[in-house]
Parts: sequence; C-alpha cells; structure tokens
Amino acid sequence: MKKLIFALVVVAFAMSSCSVVTKTSTQQEVSSPVIAVVISDLEVSNQKITYTFKPAKNIRKAGYQNCINAAVSEALAANGGGDILIETQQTVIQKCGLAGRRVKSVTVTGYPAKYLNFRPVDEETIKAGIANGSRIGMH
Repeated sequence: MKKLIFALVVVAFAMSSCSVVTKTSTQQEVSSPVIAVVISDLEVSNQKITYTFKPAKNIRKAGYQNCINAAVSEALAANGGGDILIETQQTVIQKCGLAGRRVKSVTVTGYPAKYLNFRPVDEETIKAGIANGSRIGMH
C-alpha cells in the first residue's frame, strides 16, 4: 500500500511540476525616417537562361513556392549573379505518392538583370514618372 501511495505521489508531482519560462524584450524607438525613396536603372541581359534545380529535402519542406524561389536564386548565382530574373517562366515536376506531392525538379527560364545606379528621387523625376504613367512615387 505504501508503494502505491508513493507511486501516486511521484506521478502527481511529476504531472504538476512545470517550469515557467518568461521572455521579455524591449524595442528601441527610431527617431529618423525609415523610408527612403530611391530609383535605379535595370540592366537586362539579352541572353535568356534556363536552369533546372532539384531541391533538397529541407527546401522542399519549406513549401512549393520556396522551391521555385530557390531555383531562381540558384539560376541567378550560376549565371553571373544577377539580382532578378525578368520574364520568368517555371516548370515544376512533382511526384505524387502516399505522403502527398513532392517537388522533384524546378526549371526556370528568363533574362537575368542587375540593378545599377541607385539614386534618390527628385521632384522632377516624380513628376515625369507620373506624367508618363510609370509607378514612380506610387508605392
């Protein structure tokens, strides 16, 4: 009987004991403006690239769109290190199984481009952009 009571006390103690974790954080005020309006030129390559990427398990686990983003990133890195892929087309091959769909490969095609000549926007540029119907100043 004593063993049963002792076992019940140990189980009750184990179930009721828990640690409390308290995390605190502070934030610092930013007194300067965080937004800066800049424009840049975009240098687009005239060479269209095609790249096939086979995502690793950790990339696949992050989701379908992550596989596509990783393919674009790898394609840019393998072809001169551009900043963005223009007119992107993607082909995704998936395997359907018992555990659902799995991305086997992603093929991306497009024109690599680099941002150049970052500069602040002046009033004349904004007026010209609005007059020409571009998106300058509309973000």
